Amino acid sequence: MHIDRAPVLTAEVRAVLDQVVAERGRAAELAGAGLVPTRSMLFVGPPGVGKTLTARWIAAEIGKPLLTLDLSAVMSSFLGRTGGNLRNVLDYAKGADCVLLLDEFDAIAKRRDDNSEVGELKRLVTVLLQEVDDWPASGLLLAATNHEELLDPAVWRRFDHVVRFPLPAAAELRAFVRATLAEDEAAPMHLADAVACLLEGSSFSDAARLLAQARRKAVMASEPVASALEDVLRRTVAERPLGARKAAAAVLRGAGVPDRQTHRLTGVARDTLRTMGDSMAKGPKGRPAKAGGK
Repeated sequence: MHIDRAPVLTAEVRAVLDQVVAERGRAAELAGAGLVPTRSMLFVGPPGVGKTLTARWIAAEIGKPLLTLDLSAVMSSFLGRTGGNLRNVLDYAKGADCVLLLDEFDAIAKRRDDNSEVGELKRLVTVLLQEVDDWPASGLLLAATNHEELLDPAVWRRFDHVVRFPLPAAAELRAFVRATLAEDEAAPMHLADAVACLLEGSSFSDAARLLAQARRKAVMASEPVASALEDVLRRTVAERPLGARKAAAAVLRGAGVPDRQTHRLTGVARDTLRTMGDSMAKGPKGRPAKAGGK
């Protein structure tokens, strides 16, 4: 399996995943210690933070095919049929030496003390948890959910790892935006960084959607990518908090963009821009900043 680029992850998540991948190459050493490689992981986080892309990346790294089952899509009005279908998929995946991703895991693995759920679904949860316990070490079972609050309490202890995917921080959004625009050689990185500032608090999928809109516009209008990115900035500023707009303005001013244009792109008042410039030019207690920061 080939993916265009590795997911942008926090250092904590990357450390866990790197170890899981490394375990596959040292299975003999683990066996000598009476251990097996990680068999199962639960991915938890809001939509659009990279859970599915990470599953694809792991499968590619360990050289196994990825099978994906959207549990919300297979829920049948006849729950007994759902149970049979799920068992068939799980039995097939066990023998396929693959990575199996159970997406929308909360669609089935709900709390068994929820009185609104019928008995058949509760039995299905029990069967599913038994399957997690019995998953063979030759494969890897991944489950993903956007709604951890819906999961049965027994779910958490059944997985070898619970991996939490937070909304991306500013540095991660910047890395994602830069990586997405890297193939467009004409894309100015100061505009990419300003877009990343305005997207603070957004998911990777939100950023990808905006960047795709800009790139399509550039192609269809036969205009530079820079013009399309400026259009993204202008259309996005109204809904963004002042702090994010000031951060974007600081990036643009640092790149030498004139205040008039920076105001047009970020909505930050020109008086505020001048104040920002004065404070950046002064060191502690209002003294002019010296070269080298000393």
